[in-house]
Amino acid sequence: MNILRRWWYQHKLKASPYQALFENYQGDELVSLDCETTSLDPHSAELVTIAATRIKANRILTSQSIHLTLRAPVSLDADSIAIHRIRHQDLLEGLDERQALTELLEFIGNRPLVGYHIRYDKTILDRYYQRLFDFSLPNKMVEVSHLYHERLERLLPNAYYDLSLEAISRHLDLPVSDRHDALQDAITAALIYVRLKHGDIPTLRSA
Repeated sequence: MNILRRWWYQHKLKASPYQALFENYQGDELVSLDCETTSLDPHSAELVTIAATRIKANRILTSQSIHLTLRAPVSLDADSIAIHRIRHQDLLEGLDERQALTELLEFIGNRPLVGYHIRYDKTILDRYYQRLFDFSLPNKMVEVSHLYHERLERLLPNAYYDLSLEAISRHLDLPVSDRHDALQDAITAALIYVRLKHGDIPTLRSA
């Protein structure tokens, strides 16, 4: 979000508790975030679960994580259940949209957001926040697959790289979990970020 739009929202939300979201972040934490949704189209997908964990320097603060389950959206069908294995009965006690998104805002504040395909997640969240709160998230984004690609480009320019989450994790000697829920994927993205920012990158064993 550019500086003029931030200023406009600060003026618009002058009497709102959300005004501080549009100030430049001055802290030293980031938030790794992931969403489970009903489709791969960010312009129509509906949220099923949202998870996030904080990162401070080279530490992942898993004790400061959230994993929010929403009520089953209308578009939750057999195809989406096959992807994330979350059924209607698993969401019976889920939060309503506004409650879930309010809790998420309180957790992330205006910290930068880290993730794997983070723009996809933010596009969906922005749709919800625009509809329910009349603003989009101002948070800066850090895409871990881009960080990884940039590091490899310095070592092997113009080579082909597998940028799947599993391949990146294996190359960086990080644990690869069979479990793919929102919280596990948020933690995996956080591990990749910390390894790339604060550790050495292993020798690439295969192109």
